[in-house]
Amino acid sequence: MKKKKRILGSAVLSLAMGVSMFATGAFGATTSESQDTYRVLIQGPSAEKAKVQDQYGKRWDFGNQGFTAEVNGKQYQALLNNKNLKVSKVEKHSIDARVESNGKGNGKGDYTIQASYPSDQTPWGIQAIYNDNNIQYTTGGDGIKVAVLDTGIYRNHIDLTDNVEQCKDFTQSSPLVNGTCTDRQGHGTHVAGSAVANGGYDGAGIYGVAPQAELWGYKVLGDNGSGYSDDIAGAIRHAADEGVRTGSKVVINMSLGSSGKDSMIASAVDYAYSKGALVVAAAGNSGPYANTIGYPGALTNAIAVASLDNAFVNGTHRVSNFSSRGNPNTDGDYFIQEKDVEVSAPGGGIYSTAVDGNYTTMSGTSMATPHIAGLAAKLWSSNKYWSNSQLRSEIQRRAKLYDIKGGTGTATGDDYASGFGFPRVK
Repeated sequence: MKKKKRILGSAVLSLAMGVSMFATGAFGATTSESQDTYRVLIQGPSAEKAKVQDQYGKRWDFGNQGFTAEVNGKQYQALLNNKNLKVSKVEKHSIDARVESNGKGNGKGDYTIQASYPSDQTPWGIQAIYNDNNIQYTTGGDGIKVAVLDTGIYRNHIDLTDNVEQCKDFTQSSPLVNGTCTDRQGHGTHVAGSAVANGGYDGAGIYGVAPQAELWGYKVLGDNGSGYSDDIAGAIRHAADEGVRTGSKVVINMSLGSSGKDSMIASAVDYAYSKGALVVAAAGNSGPYANTIGYPGALTNAIAVASLDNAFVNGTHRVSNFSSRGNPNTDGDYFIQEKDVEVSAPGGGIYSTAVDGNYTTMSGTSMATPHIAGLAAKLWSSNKYWSNSQLRSEIQRRAKLYDIKGGTGTATGDDYASGFGFPRVK
């Protein structure tokens, strides 16, 4: 590949809208589905399932949970008429980020560009999580794999390319395509940068929390930012299995979600946790009301991350108004139950890597999540003997050291808006 050069200056287009991609309560908004094609989960006796697999094929096999397949309208009706089977449509999960500005580019994915210099190499979120307003670069994460399950990544970005170890697409007609993870949307590239951007070969680029971690770019969402839950579940399981296969510690970042609980994803998160992976997921952008947290963040085996703004109230960072809240009935117990926010991190006005090879600003719990995934990678790389549960306990311990007292729903100690607090490097 031709080495990319940096050029000074990059035009920045401010979007007059300044609204979320899914503007009205959309954590989990879905796109219209073709009337002729259905993605379905098929459950029932083994013999009956085997017949259907022979007839229609399968996409993902989840064992006792059933298998998924794509069928046309006539086949779907035939399945519904089969009294021996339970057939349900596969749900979709979506990103939920608020695009505030965008760098130049044509949005075509992997192409050769000239990368500009970032306006800020260590944006406010990096300074905040490192607790150092004068930090010029970051370190850590060596040997830890950060699997970003998202819209893909621009793998040739000058500040990401040396980190990319795996690049896989789970959204094509074949359930898993190796060697490609093209991001035409931009969300996944931005998320990856906050976690692992390494400043580029010249050290003049932007830095994420854990720049020495290896990046696994798993495309589970389409170019419209929406993806099927079976593909997401398949990717979660694959990341966990790859960790076992390679003898690696894996942090799974999911800046995506839905308002409803999905059995395939819930089971996959439990599976990944049992295999030693740490799962970090966005709380959602349906705040500031209580009990608006989305899934998979709401699951007990996932760390749900709320968003903080670069603003201070009562002496601490403020929880973003858009950030989804958890269950107020479990405030103060420092115990994670389903629908609890666990921790908070910078998510408002986050500057990071862009799909055109330059840099852009986005806001959302999607942006907060990779700060915690990066922190997890940094801590784990220095303590590789830790289990995922020990790592999680350490993140919780650090969160308690910076209690958040700004924003709707915050209170002293564990609360439904900020969780345990904001865990930091120091």
